[in-house]
This record gives sequence, C-alpha cells and structure tokens, in this order.
Amino acid sequence: MSLSAAETVPFTRGTAITDPDLLRELDQHDALTISRLLWPERNANFPLTTDLMFSWLSQLKDIPPAIDAEFDRYIARQKAAYPTETIGVGEGFDVQLFDRANLKSRDTRFVLAGIVNRMDRAYVADDSCGEIRLIYRLAHFDSKPDGSKTATRLPMTFNLVMKARDARQMDANGKPVTCAEIARRWLDNGDWQGLIGSPFYPYDAMLDRIETNIQISIAAKSPLHDFRSDYLLKVFKYDAAMKTFEESTLENQIDRDRILADDDLRRDFKTWLLAPDHLRAFDRGTVLIPEKFLAMAAVVPTPAGLDASPLLPEFGMMQGEGKDNNKDNNKGDPLFTNDDVVGALKQAAARGDMQNIRSVAGFQRRLNDVTCAGCHQTRGIGGFHFPGVDWLGDKPANSAIVPASPHFLGDQVRRRDIMTAFAAGKRPDFSRGFASRPQTRGSDELAGTEYQDGWGAHCSLETAGSGSADRSFTSWSCAKGLACQAASASRRIGMCFIKTR
Repeated sequence: MSLSAAETVPFTRGTAITDPDLLRELDQHDALTISRLLWPERNANFPLTTDLMFSWLSQLKDIPPAIDAEFDRYIARQKAAYPTETIGVGEGFDVQLFDRANLKSRDTRFVLAGIVNRMDRAYVADDSCGEIRLIYRLAHFDSKPDGSKTATRLPMTFNLVMKARDARQMDANGKPVTCAEIARRWLDNGDWQGLIGSPFYPYDAMLDRIETNIQISIAAKSPLHDFRSDYLLKVFKYDAAMKTFEESTLENQIDRDRILADDDLRRDFKTWLLAPDHLRAFDRGTVLIPEKFLAMAAVVPTPAGLDASPLLPEFGMMQGEGKDNNKDNNKGDPLFTNDDVVGALKQAAARGDMQNIRSVAGFQRRLNDVTCAGCHQTRGIGGFHFPGVDWLGDKPANSAIVPASPHFLGDQVRRRDIMTAFAAGKRPDFSRGFASRPQTRGSDELAGTEYQDGWGAHCSLETAGSGSADRSFTSWSCAKGLACQAASASRRIGMCFIKTR
C-alpha cells in the first residue's frame, strides 16, 4: 500500500523540507521566492509574476527563447511522425500543448514546492559539499469577486540548484564553514534559515544552475498510439562572469542520435565508457560523462513499461535491442555488443568488486537510468520526481498524496547515510543502486515498503527458460507473503504483489 504524505515524513527528515505548512510560510513571506533569491536588493515585498520575473531578472533572459526553440523542434518532430494529428493549445487538438503564455502572464508565478539536500552529489565537486535544490511549481491565480484568489498548479517545475557552500563562506566565528557543519544543520533539523547557509541570501558563487521540467504535451489514445504525455527537460548553467543562466547540456544525458550518426564520436564514446575506471564509476552511479557526448535537452514519454528506454527508442546502442527484442528489427549496427560489455566487465571487476552491473542486462539498465530521461521514467509521478504537496488552498488539497515519487523517497536513506558520514568528518560512500531499486545501506528502514520489497516494489523475474534470475538483479526479492509477478512486457523486472497461490 502506498504511504500518505504524513507517513513519508520520516524518510525525508533531515534530507528535505516537504511540509506544506512550512513551505507556505516560507513562500508567502517572500523569503525564498526566485525573484528574492536572484535579486536580493529589491525592495518590493511581493513575489514577481512570470511576466515580470522573466523580463525584470536579467539572469533569466535566455530561458524563454531556449524553451520556445525546443517547443518548435518538438512540434516539427510530432508533425513528421504523426502528420494526420493536429497540435495546439486548447480544445479540439489531438495533441494538447503546454500553454507557453503562462510564462508571460501576470496571473502565474512559481511557488515553493520543496527544498532538497543533495550533499550526496559532492563527488561532482568536493569544494561545494554537494547541492541544495529549491524546487518551485508554476501556479495560475484567478481573482474572485470578493477579492480573494484561487490557485491551480500547472505541470512545470523550476529547480534552482545552489552549491551547498562557497569555499570562502565563513561561520559566525570567522572560520570557513565545513561540509560537516552543513550536514549537522540538516540532520539536527535546525532553524530553516541555517539550512541555506550564511549570508542568508545566496550570492553568485553559490548559484550553479536552473533545471526546468515541463509537461510539453498530452495526447489521447488514438489509432496511432496509446495515451501519452511528454515532458521536456532543460538545464541552464550559471555564468558568474556574464551574470546569466545559459543553456547547457544535461548531466549524463547521452545524445544517442548524434553519437550513432558520427563514426568518430561512436568510437570515442565506446572507448571512454568501457575503460575500466570509467566503467566502475558507471557501475556506482557516479560517472560524469564528458559534455561532447551529451544532449542539450530531453523529451521523456510517459507512461512507460518497466523496461522503458527513452534513450533507446526503436533501435538502440545495445546488441539485440529493438521492437520485440528482435535483433533483426534493429536499424543500424549496435554501438555495444554483448561481447564488448562482457569483456569490459571482466577487466573492471579485476580491479575490484562491481556493485550493481554483473551482466549485459545490468549494463543496459544503467546505460538508461544514468541519464536524466531514463531516471525520470523510472518510478516517477508522471514525468516528475518531486511535484510537492499542493499547499495553495486553505488546507493542502492533496495532503494524502506523497510529495515525491517512490524513486525519490526510496533514495532518502542512502542520502541520509552520506550526510551522517559528512557530519562525522568521514569520507562518504557516494555509490547508488539502480533507479528502480534503492541501496539498503544495511538498514531495514525501507523493508516491507513499496520502496524496497513491499507491495508494488520492483523485483527480479526469472529469466525466461533459464530458471535463474539475472545476476544484476538477484537481490531484488519481495517481502514475506508477496511474490514477484510480471506487470508489463519486461522479461526481467516485475512487481511485488500478493501471492495468488
């Protein structure tokens, strides 16, 4: 059974702020609005609506045109793929687009949906101690005759990512703030002002990037396809010299089409990823793929099966991928053959144990879930991992609904373990499991829940005809009284349900 918002609080205690009443207070006091964070010297005591935010805040000037360009490319691709369908905003269209007018409206603004500690990402840059993410949800406000307003959340999140600290940052005693101190503030559930650092309002050195996630379209079931909603992911890195957020590549979002179309790039990517040191980082989920192999945007289709692979849609990078898993259906030569992967895994394992990838199937799953698109398709809520609880009404309208996806909640124990190591002055273990199944880290906190081995958890099916489970997924078992059952066309991954016999 899925847990309620109140029941998920223990999982996020010390790692995230998800309480709707606190978030409402923080947002309505203007403390953590985007405009205040990016323009701390402004005197206005009200949050800027989107029409003013994107026109007044020079740091954001490159974001609307970049999003517009992605919409134009998306529409062109849809028209080419489904020429008989109509695409537009409003009733009467086969494919309903997100209304970009909401990004230029005086009736919309971004409201604070959550604050998330990501010190588990300190492996990207040690000096930053990881990241603090302020997640905002776009909302539309309608005025009522009595002067009050009603609000409706729209399907877009705006994630302001800050470094957890600036290396030059000093505490009250004039000493550099340490990663241990930042971790202790969170784990001790201290004053929320202390969670962001000092000074309270972040300065340029702490700004890192903005991540946007927009439900770009919804298409009803038709003779051409099943019901589908697509989500557009974009990243904008902060340039302190230019004082603006500039369009950037998505971390580890492999540009599949460009790599497969360029023989030199194919060779370079294959050589780079299969090198033993890189493959071991890939296994642990801490790999940082060079930008020359990455994409500037990702479109993620939802819903998806348990073997969903937005990276590899009709033919893939792996031998044997394609419709019906039939090698003859592949278009073009695969980048990685089974022999390539098996040989590379042996070389990497000779330098130490592989934690997650112990088979070709494990390599293929990691190749997908290390990307932004693959991660968002895994156990998400639609195309989001953190929609947050809706606090805009007098009482949270969906307080019985969890603020985040099973993937997000299942990862909190690992993240807290890393913060605990930081607080103790130790070097953390930054490794992570697959997106479908969290690392237990020796804790039984998740046992019996949908996040690990309870009802609805992802589990390992026996490989057809072999009588044994794939080595990469043998630990994906179900709790007592449950059995792993097929829930989609996947040959390897199922879901834990009550035994039928």
